[in-house]
Amino acid sequence: MKKTIGILGGMGPLATADLYRKIVLLTKASCDNDHIRVFIDSNSHIADRTAAILSGGADPVPEMESALRNLEKCGADCIIMPCNTAHFFLPKLQEKTKIPFISMLEATAKACAKQYPGKTAAILATKGTLSTGLYERALEKENVSFVLPDEAQRDMLMYLIYEVVKASKPLEPELENWAALLLQLRKAGADYFILGCTELPIIADTLPIVGPFIDPTAELAKAAIRFCGYEVKE
Repeated sequence: MKKTIGILGGMGPLATADLYRKIVLLTKASCDNDHIRVFIDSNSHIADRTAAILSGGADPVPEMESALRNLEKCGADCIIMPCNTAHFFLPKLQEKTKIPFISMLEATAKACAKQYPGKTAAILATKGTLSTGLYERALEKENVSFVLPDEAQRDMLMYLIYEVVKASKPLEPELENWAALLLQLRKAGADYFILGCTELPIIADTLPIVGPFIDPTAELAKAAIRFCGYEVKE
């Protein structure tokens, strides 16, 4: 029997829409009825995850649990979260439900090992994600080498994520900043880039800069599709 997906979203809303879009585009289907049933709670009231991790900001877990309960009531067979930083709280959430969470980080690390063996990844992410070491541990488990952005590069990533994408500002004026950031990381040894914040694939899809990129949102979508017993469109 085919299974269903619950998206614990709202972190942010555009990233949630991007994940759902990728689930639809990556599912091998010939008509509407061939697609997966997906339940979405895009809870924009979830407190900022980076602020909670770095500066004692409001705890995001209560609102995340509220969305989780809604997805349980809907009958979701798995839960996925289109927010890399939110995975810091995944173990706490998993304790609150019997529904399995599918990890975006684990799916991404496996994709890196498969697609770029022997190559070095640059981890592009929020300061919150980078401070936790979440991606480092996931990549080390798959024997994937990586480089990390320096402090100035982290500042630029936070600017692009929070002050541009989350603020719904146009991306085209940021082309030079995005290109310079990637060039700096290439010089530091990166062969490809992990778009480790769900706002970053939106930038990479919009601005004409060649990566290559690993899109954790797409890798999470593929993992969820397979979990539910469907085929991924290659």
